[in-house]
Amino acid sequence: MPFTVALISTGGTIEKTYDELHGVLQNTLSVLDAILASLTLEGVQITRVPLMNKDSLEMTEADHDLIAQTADLMAQGHDGVVICHGTDRLAVTGHRILERMQAKGRLAKPVVLTGAMRPYELRRTDSVQNLTEALCAVQVVAPGVYVAMHNRVLAFPGVRKDYEKMTFVRE
Repeated sequence: MPFTVALISTGGTIEKTYDELHGVLQNTLSVLDAILASLTLEGVQITRVPLMNKDSLEMTEADHDLIAQTADLMAQGHDGVVICHGTDRLAVTGHRILERMQAKGRLAKPVVLTGAMRPYELRRTDSVQNLTEALCAVQVVAPGVYVAMHNRVLAFPGVRKDYEKMTFVRE
């Protein structure tokens, strides 16, 4: 039996593409299928859930609630959930998911959030590494809510983005 993962995409830097016309990186297309196609994922069955494609700085409270609701729903039918998210508000969503799933008594599966500091289209991207780490982490961590990036897996609550180090740390 394969390990089933719901992969929820919400946008963020990990999914930004370069708009040649305007000379900016923006969220218009998802690059996750290209990243997934480059990985060897034996024993893993992924269900793609394209929820939104926003920079996390543009997310509203309703967006965080929708992501938490979707993660909760997907966890009920999968072995684990991975969420690709913008890093600026990733911790807000992680805490929201934890609160929701604890309140409903449904924290029975691992939910792993990840993102990137540099888009997939850049030569020095961290997107492939971070998505790979999240897909590995979701298979081995205990039920709970985590962030997996830069060779670390941190459990919520108590996770925040360190803007000086450009990674996630414990509070």
